[in-house]
Amino acid sequence: MHFLLLYDTAPDYLSRRGEFRRAHLAYAQAAVARGELVLGGAVGDPADSALLLFQGDSDAAARAFAQDDPYVRNGVVVGWTVKPWATVVGATASQQLTLD
Repeated sequence: MHFLLLYDTAPDYLSRRGEFRRAHLAYAQAAVARGELVLGGAVGDPADSALLLFQGDSDAAARAFAQDDPYVRNGVVVGWTVKPWATVVGATASQQLTLD
């Protein structure tokens, strides 16, 4: 299964993220190494939110990530939501659908 972690960033996100970026990226790389986090990054130009793609049997890894992320703990991210994503097309889709 795939899960989307959607971040609502603070109004001063762009000016404040640098202070916590190193810790946030190290935290994210650890989640990648565990096989939980697939992709992640800021959304928009200029960035006004962020989106992270997790995989697993449940949304537990995405929720745990958000709760202890340095960006969340330090108010750079002011809100977050986890949603299941029913991926059905593409090489890494969690449930391949065909027209057969």
